[in-house]
Amino acid sequence: MSDKLTGFIDIITAQALNVQSVRVLQHGQLLDEWHQNGDYRRLQHSVSKSFTCMAAGLAVQEGLINLDNTLGDYFPHDQARPSPLQLPSPRQIKLRDLLRMSSGHDSPPLWSDERASLQEKDWVKHYMSLSLDRMPGEHFTYSSGDTFMISAMLQAAVGQTVKDYLIPRLFEPLGLDNIEWETSPLGITLGCAGLWLNNEELSRFGQFLLQKGRWNGRQLVPSEWIREATCRQIETTGDGDWGQGYGYQFWICSHNAYRADGAYGQFCIILPSIQAVISINSEEENMQGILNAVWEHILPVLY
Repeated sequence: MSDKLTGFIDIITAQALNVQSVRVLQHGQLLDEWHQNGDYRRLQHSVSKSFTCMAAGLAVQEGLINLDNTLGDYFPHDQARPSPLQLPSPRQIKLRDLLRMSSGHDSPPLWSDERASLQEKDWVKHYMSLSLDRMPGEHFTYSSGDTFMISAMLQAAVGQTVKDYLIPRLFEPLGLDNIEWETSPLGITLGCAGLWLNNEELSRFGQFLLQKGRWNGRQLVPSEWIREATCRQIETTGDGDWGQGYGYQFWICSHNAYRADGAYGQFCIILPSIQAVISINSEEENMQGILNAVWEHILPVLY
């Protein structure tokens, strides 16, 4: 480690923030990195959502699906109980609504504890049985269930799991081999979680995003999709860096940045204005504390 990360390491140590690994790229070059116990593959939690977004963009490009397709286009047989508020059924939720977490549920379906205890093996059927609390498209509610349904829609549209669909289109071109991505009981790629990567691989994904979907001279994902996915598509009401808005499976950050974001401090932060990527793996609940340390102690060395 050079002195570039000294301030960051000092503050996370002083605050007992359990960061496992940090890597900083600028202008496509490694600026500095630090690993507590080596750089091995770890569960990326909701960082997985941003990879599912790439699959959606590719399927749109290939004409296999569009943003106004609804769940009912693929799962017409499952219907929710009638809503006392005369709201539409989940069949009318659009891919666009799912991408920006505005499906219309107050209580997010298929969150991690519910997935672990759910008796129904067909998670699509379970999701489609839940009546809505408001009109789709109006309000942001963070929902891993929404991302799982993106994965299910894409599998129905392209005829492959999201993982298999991305192998030749994204994973192999990026040099990400032997990818492990967890599935539902019926074999649908989770989409919302379950992807395993090391921090170097995560930073590679970040550099690909910074390059607007281009890698080794090939446009892997349309640049317009990257732009659309990583700009504010809907307002959010959280605190700090969770109150800056949401794109398509990406969080908007302060400091003109955006990020892929996973529980316990998995981050892939993209700063286009200064051509930088900061990737972090952690086991830490105080995620804003980690981001504060990034803004206060890594950002200044990039200018």
